[in-house]
Amino acid sequence: MTFSSLGPWFRNKYLRRIDPDLGVPETAGARRRGPFRGRTGRIIAALHGTVVDLLAVLIPVDCVCCETEDAVLCSSCARRIRQLCRQPFRAELESPALIDINGTAKIGVVAAGPYRDELARCLLSFKSYGQWRLASVLAPCLAKAVDAAIGGRSGYCLVPVPSSGKAFRRRGFSPVHLLLFFLRIRRMLLHCPILDVLEKSGEWSVFVAGPDAVRQRAARLGDEVLGRASGGYGGGGQKGLGRGERARRVRGSMRVRRGQADKLKGRKCILVDDVLTTGATLAEAARAVTAAGGLISGAVVLAATRPPAYASAAAMDHPGSVLKTQSKNKWLKDE
Repeated sequence: MTFSSLGPWFRNKYLRRIDPDLGVPETAGARRRGPFRGRTGRIIAALHGTVVDLLAVLIPVDCVCCETEDAVLCSSCARRIRQLCRQPFRAELESPALIDINGTAKIGVVAAGPYRDELARCLLSFKSYGQWRLASVLAPCLAKAVDAAIGGRSGYCLVPVPSSGKAFRRRGFSPVHLLLFFLRIRRMLLHCPILDVLEKSGEWSVFVAGPDAVRQRAARLGDEVLGRASGGYGGGGQKGLGRGERARRVRGSMRVRRGQADKLKGRKCILVDDVLTTGATLAEAARAVTAAGGLISGAVVLAATRPPAYASAAAMDHPGSVLKTQSKNKWLKDE
């Protein structure tokens, strides 16, 4: 005679006394699938469905990756992004601005995933098209990269890399700061305090005067009229710029805010940025933090891509090549 032939009454009443593990598990926290019995629940469910349908009509959205309707990011694309970020990797050796003359890396960088496929599309929509709701998917990927970098140790602080004033005005938010804000809301990385101490120092001021300032402003105005304003003068993005142009553009462009240097003295800092290309931005941020007395222990980025100088040659030789960067160098410097 088997237990299945004894009936559910015998199993629930007697076998639970013999072995508690054979009892029926509790179903606490189960998701509701049937209709609500109470009048209030039915009214709330009906209002929720009405609001969702109304928003779908007034503000239609499609998946930023596969264009599925009524979802900023569908479940299958979100799962694909998590798969791309399931194993953070070392990426500093692909960034020439982070490599010293003798071939060693100046800063260790851990990337959450490669800048391709769904992750690239999601990041582009998040940064350039105002899809801030994608931060709920990207923020856990960044937290996983930080955990992989510090290895569960404490004593490190996160220093976000700031956006330029022009980029902030165009987007309305800073991508890195918004990701870290989502991490704090979800109570992730509580052992790593966030020190928002960096700012752009190359912003134009209305109080700057003199012949050189007038000539520079006239040149900037001419470039804006001709559509070449994104190539210099400390404004706009760096997409499409080469290694030398990126390095010249960000050189001396960051500083620590006035009165914030004391927070960095003697602290082990991990720089946080969204995309790693040549590494010029991280190198400049590291210079500013080091000048204020901070100890750079490494950096974490959400995605890493090949620099433009190498991407063209790689695309011609191997069109279907995939970025896979690994390094056996030591990650965090023991200061």
